[in-house]
Amino acid sequence: LPSILRNPLVALIGESCTVTLVDNFDLLDPNCLRHALSKGLGLGIVLGGCIVKLPQLFKILNSKSVAGISLSSYVLELLANAITLAYNYRKGYSFTTYGEALFIGVQNLTIALLMLLLTGRATLGLAAGVSMLILTYALFDVSLVGGTMMSTLYGLTIPLVISSRIPQIYTIHKNKYTGQLSAFAVFNYFFGTAARLFTTIVEVDDSLVLVGAALAVIANGLLAAQMVYYWNASAPKEK
Repeated sequence: LPSILRNPLVALIGESCTVTLVDNFDLLDPNCLRHALSKGLGLGIVLGGCIVKLPQLFKILNSKSVAGISLSSYVLELLANAITLAYNYRKGYSFTTYGEALFIGVQNLTIALLMLLLTGRATLGLAAGVSMLILTYALFDVSLVGGTMMSTLYGLTIPLVISSRIPQIYTIHKNKYTGQLSAFAVFNYFFGTAARLFTTIVEVDDSLVLVGAALAVIANGLLAAQMVYYWNASAPKEK
């Protein structure tokens, strides 16, 4: 295999599995096959995380409306993104097992700020954006947030993930309508979290991360189910 192809592959799945799967063409080796599948899925999730919220962003920009979208859901998810990113980075886990948190977090921040702007709360949006950046910096600084505190905060992201979905789930249930919520984002998020659960089981020996991944699948699954159920529903009539 040419070095231009081999080197990235080695960086992704390691020298040993590259030799096994590529050089020896032993595609039935269970350990390397599972490892390669996990790495491939992880990389795909990270790349998908770069665009998963863009359809939602463009939908808001095109319609100039945030109808049916819960701001609190985005704020809670953004907090979870920041904590997840800092926790996994400080633990030294492979970027392919958590990297989407960075890109999704940036998109969530952009959408949340846009929602505040479109609802006439630009000043609040500016203050919130600056506060979020300061908080994220603090999470990465060991001298400001110690290891025990970091683990505690990550543990709190488990209910936070659920909490971030509840407002959106409730909004849809109340309106019987998905509004400007992007189906692409919802379904991609669901399948992405399902794949992330697999990569966590394979690569990360951390019960906190595993529980968080499992609950994310459940929460996103409920939202995806609502999207299907209310697929053809029309906007509620104003009284």
